[in-house]
Amino acid sequence: MGFFFSSLNNEKYDRQYSDKQLLARISAYFKPQTKRLAVILALILILSVIGAAQPVIVSRGVDLLKSQPNVNAILLISAAIFVIGVANWLLSWVRRSLVARAVGDVILKVRTQAFRAATAHDLSFYDQYASGRIVSRITSDTNEFGQLVSIITDVGSQMIRAVLLGVVLVRTEWHLSLILFSFLPFLFLLALGYRSIARNVTRRGMQAMADVNSAIKETVSGISIAKNFRQEHSVFETFDTANQTSYRVNVRRGFVLSLVFPTLNALGGIFTAILVYTGGLSVAQGVVSAGAWYLFILSLESFMFPVMSLSAFWAQIQSGLSSAERVFALIDADPNVIQTANLQVPRLKGEITFNKLGFRYTDNEPILTDFSLHIRPGENLAIVGHTGAGKSSLARLIARFYEFQSGGLLLDGLDIRTFDLGAYRRQLGIVSQAPFLFSGSVAENIRYAVPGATDEEMLTLAKRIGEGEWLETLPDGLNSQVGERGGRLSMGQRQLVALMRVLVQKPAIFILDEATASIDPFTEWQIQQALNLILQDTTSLLIAHRLSTVKAADRIVVMQNGAIIEEGSHAGLLQHNGHYSMLYNTYFRHQSLDYKPPDS
Repeated sequence: MGFFFSSLNNEKYDRQYSDKQLLARISAYFKPQTKRLAVILALILILSVIGAAQPVIVSRGVDLLKSQPNVNAILLISAAIFVIGVANWLLSWVRRSLVARAVGDVILKVRTQAFRAATAHDLSFYDQYASGRIVSRITSDTNEFGQLVSIITDVGSQMIRAVLLGVVLVRTEWHLSLILFSFLPFLFLLALGYRSIARNVTRRGMQAMADVNSAIKETVSGISIAKNFRQEHSVFETFDTANQTSYRVNVRRGFVLSLVFPTLNALGGIFTAILVYTGGLSVAQGVVSAGAWYLFILSLESFMFPVMSLSAFWAQIQSGLSSAERVFALIDADPNVIQTANLQVPRLKGEITFNKLGFRYTDNEPILTDFSLHIRPGENLAIVGHTGAGKSSLARLIARFYEFQSGGLLLDGLDIRTFDLGAYRRQLGIVSQAPFLFSGSVAENIRYAVPGATDEEMLTLAKRIGEGEWLETLPDGLNSQVGERGGRLSMGQRQLVALMRVLVQKPAIFILDEATASIDPFTEWQIQQALNLILQDTTSLLIAHRLSTVKAADRIVVMQNGAIIEEGSHAGLLQHNGHYSMLYNTYFRHQSLDYKPPDS
């Protein structure tokens, strides 16, 4: 079994819950359904009584026809069986409808909590765990969890019917009842032995399916890159590897789960033969009536079927419990970013202080060590440096996407960890290096953070950027569809929409991780106009890749290996002829209007 499961990975946040813990947790979700569950329970009891009554009526009918064979007796028995059949169908339909509604409500709540937990996790969570595997827990596993309840109600109904029927059998003939009851320990031992194997193979099957979902999501998301580099075959091989692993794991799972029915049928056949033989001898000796013997033969299936069902459906029960375990693990996963209080956040002035701060993404890779930096309220700070210098880490820490390990980070003199996180982030405006747009219109993306923004407000702001010419280039203006991830717009247009989204928000602190992609001079001029509108009212942290952005900053900080090595104005740093001067000559100088390329 280890060979099949060796390539499957558990997430670090996975937890082991006992059956008692799982059932207590599941019961808590059904607590609001108490009235509906009470009706379901009443229907189960009625259906159990009806189900137990059917073989009793038939057996009594056999004895009645033996002593008084007449048409009226036959009609009476037939009518009773017909009424039982109709009542059983009607009440079963009502019960299943109520169960479906109760289960649907619970799945809705569980899936909502799972999705809310997934969105609440910080970015470090998504650095560690594939989004496709998280999606699998929110969708597939919640469905499996819902089916668990339906199965339990079905098996529970059958178990109650078996108990009622057992009482009737004991009152009818206790000798045959003892023989029948002696079969039960064998079935229960089989069910208990099957339990651990079923839970293990079911959990592994779900992990394998999550890997397939993850491979599909990653492939579809990056299909354009795959096609650009003609790697369709490579991405197919990635999918095929996950798919083949899932196939092998689930074949093994099917092999294990398929053992139960043949085993139970064989045992059922043996038990029936024993009961037929002993009952036949009892009838021949006049110990029991033919009707009573027939009752035991009829009852054997009704009595043993619940136990057999419990064993047969054990795989599905374990599947539901495994699903619940995986969903609850996602909901219960501890956050890496922890707020120590939930202070209300007034309008921030924007004073930011890094005080001997230590930060690392992984234990062995420190990014910032004893890092100190003070950003004045309203200051526009540009940060430059080579890749890996720690520029983006500063922005992520201010946004509380990651947790720092030592030192302090203060906003307006208060510990950033004491703010209500949602209220704090509403005062942040962030534009990433690759601006992300959601499918929909330009207007819907601009008002993403401010749903109440009107078209008039957006048009007024748009006209302040290059007199609105960028908007006129779009086919339907604000109503233009951007496509998935903004694919219908150029990179410059995406950046302008992302900057408009921040302008409408009117943040106190602005973070810009400037795009490195080349754009035409006119679009760059429009972007700079939009930036200037934002910069005049905010404290800004600009991870700069354009000379125009660097020059517009009040102060420039030069970073290397997680430390500040230079700071000052553009002109002052150039005169210093240090690291910034080298960066300027390497990355920025060619963007200057005064730049003259060297003779070739």
